[in-house]
Amino acid sequence: MKFAHWLLLGCVAAMPLCASAQWQWIDKNGKKVFSDQAPPPDVPDKNILRRSGSPPPARATVDASNTDAPPAADASSSAASKAPKPTGVDKELEEKTKKAEAEQKAKEAAEAAKVAKARADNCALARQGKATVDSGIRIAKVNAQGEREIMDDTARAAEQKRLQTVIDSDCK
Repeated sequence: MKFAHWLLLGCVAAMPLCASAQWQWIDKNGKKVFSDQAPPPDVPDKNILRRSGSPPPARATVDASNTDAPPAADASSSAASKAPKPTGVDKELEEKTKKAEAEQKAKEAAEAAKVAKARADNCALARQGKATVDSGIRIAKVNAQGEREIMDDTARAAEQKRLQTVIDSDCK
């Protein structure tokens, strides 16, 4: 019974080794392709990044087909110039960012329009009230106790001053 357990444990431990038989290459569109099968014959050898059973290549290695190439820095720069360079920009993220910025601008524009409309309404009401106060007709107001009282000259002057400050601030 213990032998069967050890055999099962050995099989489970060996399973990841089967997965290492992976191919990696860059297709004609410049995208990395991972597969357990060899790439199609139209893929050039320079675009095959990893072969079945071989470890992934180190970044500073020299291409095997180019034996007289200088090592390290020149080899990595020549390999980098042959392979398509990643842009480092995620298109979906860029679109989401643009959409969020557009929504934010739309919200700000709507809020600004709302404020402008409120100011225009306040301006119209203040001008109408000032015209009424300036006309000299008797104006009655309701006080805090709910009683109706007629505005005297000092109350009329204070109301004119208040309405003029509203006009000055909102009517621009």
